[in-house]
Amino acid sequence: QVFGYRFRHADDLPNGKGATIAVNTSLSEKKPFMKPRWALLSGVMISATGVALGAFGAHGLKQVIGDWYTDASVASTRLENWETGVRYQMFHGLALLLIGLALLKANLFTLRCSANCFLLGSVVFSGSLYCLVLTGQTYWGAVTPIGGILQLTGWLLAGLGFWHLTTPKSS
Repeated sequence: QVFGYRFRHADDLPNGKGATIAVNTSLSEKKPFMKPRWALLSGVMISATGVALGAFGAHGLKQVIGDWYTDASVASTRLENWETGVRYQMFHGLALLLIGLALLKANLFTLRCSANCFLLGSVVFSGSLYCLVLTGQTYWGAVTPIGGILQLTGWLLAGLGFWHLTTPKSS
């Protein structure tokens, strides 16, 4: 089996006619994405750095941001940007922990994809806001929605995964 494709020789087929390729369509058998352990560790790391960055924003950044930005309204907006980044990072760190726990119960493809979207979305969304505040380069604001779309996709996949997790199996 190579990349989800199982190659069969003509002699292995019941009708003996030509070689065929059977495509493995079962999503639950594919495991190229995040394992429960990595989802849990990612959730811990995202949350821990969120706490640290929140403390930095509240104590260190608030002291120096007035020196970086001469316009008070811009400085205030940048602090709000920082707080938004921290808030979303914390939400999605906790979501990664939740997904990691759910993956311990059922290693579903949709939940693994959700964990990847949460992790990548947090890095891109919050990271771009942090870069915007620290560098003052407004083009980072154009990167932020990409992280938001990844986070939204993560929530939709989580919902689908939890739906499958709680759906009773028919016998």
